[in-house]
Amino acid sequence: MATIPITKRGAEQLKAELHRLKTIERPAVINAIAEARAQGDLSENAEYEAAKDRQGFIEGRILEVEGKLSAAQVIDPSALDAGGRVVFGATVELEDEDSGDTVKYQIVGEDEADLKHGLINVSSPIARALIGKEEGDTAEVQAPGGVRRYEVVTVSYI
Repeated sequence: MATIPITKRGAEQLKAELHRLKTIERPAVINAIAEARAQGDLSENAEYEAAKDRQGFIEGRILEVEGKLSAAQVIDPSALDAGGRVVFGATVELEDEDSGDTVKYQIVGEDEADLKHGLINVSSPIARALIGKEEGDTAEVQAPGGVRRYEVVTVSYI
């Protein structure tokens, strides 16, 4: 099985989700099923069906998170020494060459990606265009509106 890169923060978030699912969500749905069973006829019991569906979702998510954690290659961005190059975990400040706008992104794993918080998926077009670049380099990104050019202003490992 291939390893999945994930930052230290992302791995901690997955572990916290797994803990919550196992210690809070799973017992709560077991209680809901028990209460619905106590009401009698299960063939016409919508609460029982809803609780069983919820249990299936929770158990599926537990398996998914455990699988991701077992295949995870945890990378601590603050421990990286990539010589100023953009690599997984790096935080990059970019300047759009057309508009002059600056943006800051951290390149993270698929489960951590959140554009609103400046976290971009390592397999996204912009991240793929940035990997290997250094300060002062220009990255060309194929966007839906055409090719966008970004200059790498700073690269940091935080």
